[in-house]
Amino acid sequence: MRKILTMAAAFAAMTASAQFGAPRVNPTVPSVTAEVEDFKPATTNQEGRQFPAVNSKRQVRAQISAPKATFVGLDIDGKIYEMTKDENGLWTGTSAPQDEGFHYYQLNIDGASVPDPGSKYFYGASRWGSGIDIPAADEAFYTVKNVPQGSINEVYYWSTVQEKMRHGYIYLPNEYYTNPTKKFPVLYLQHGMGENETGWSAQGKTGIIMDNLIAEGKAVPFIIFMDNGLDAPRPQRPEGQGAGPGGRRGFGNFFEGFQKILFTDIIPMVEKNYRVIADAEHRAMAGLSMGGMQTRGITLANPTTFAYVGMFSGGTFSVDDLKDAADFKKTNKVLFMSAGGRETRMAEGDGSVGKAAENLKALGFNAHSYVSPETAHEWQTWRRSLHEFAQLIFK
Repeated sequence: MRKILTMAAAFAAMTASAQFGAPRVNPTVPSVTAEVEDFKPATTNQEGRQFPAVNSKRQVRAQISAPKATFVGLDIDGKIYEMTKDENGLWTGTSAPQDEGFHYYQLNIDGASVPDPGSKYFYGASRWGSGIDIPAADEAFYTVKNVPQGSINEVYYWSTVQEKMRHGYIYLPNEYYTNPTKKFPVLYLQHGMGENETGWSAQGKTGIIMDNLIAEGKAVPFIIFMDNGLDAPRPQRPEGQGAGPGGRRGFGNFFEGFQKILFTDIIPMVEKNYRVIADAEHRAMAGLSMGGMQTRGITLANPTTFAYVGMFSGGTFSVDDLKDAADFKKTNKVLFMSAGGRETRMAEGDGSVGKAAENLKALGFNAHSYVSPETAHEWQTWRRSLHEFAQLIFK
């Protein structure tokens, strides 16, 4: 029962995360007075744009020209902050302090939710919209530095499962280019609900995190493939049939369709076109939220395929899952589970990632847990989770 509750909590958090910025449920509040006037343009702004801006108290200020509008609001973190218009039709508004890390946001103009033209656009909540990075005390690990640079490349490939072209991204470490005879391990890394294959490279800063870790000698060089886990067929189940290895009833169809594409199309394509070591010992799978649940379902159903497994805010593996899974235990070298500190049901108590890791260690697994300080179901949790997971694998 504990496992089901943990998976349900993860699914609920995932679903809530996908519904950010819905004006019909977000309360409208007055714009907040800035605590200090030291605003600087956000690092996620379009080139040359001064707004949105962030001050040292982590307040966000937005600005837009809309002379004919009667209402404009800054919609961030579940609230719409009323903006004020000057005599030239320039609207300005300031939010309360925000948590460190990446946030989706939008503007509300006379009831219409629209992207901020000052921000770069990111895919989340099943659409392209605005995003902003709030400076963080630990942001050095995902900040570009003068170290050997790898690359993130777009990949188009033919899917025999769907009979169409599919699209993904691949991270190649710097050594892939400088050592042209070497073969590398590979991590298959999945996004969450309402996001797509762009999430890990854009919001997640995957390439920057890996370049820095490799340069510091904290991670071995490996390849990462990032694909769209939602663009997959979803098998229909007969009435009353359970979800299978995916865990939660009704969720199994989220992993089974993608599993078919992963094994039929993605892995063969990667192993044919890139210098990877094509065995379980050099193959990993991980994901955030829904992608973590997909990872759980796929690795349980295919226990000898991936030696390294990571779930970020995606629930846990339980003793019941693995106590009789001899093939999984024989193959697995690292089992990693993480959550944000504010994801209470996954961060604390008997259903937590820490407790799950303790229980699995008692079964002989090399199980690890990580709780991201002061973060919830959000990208700062998942950036930190990848940073921790990457240092454990392929060693």
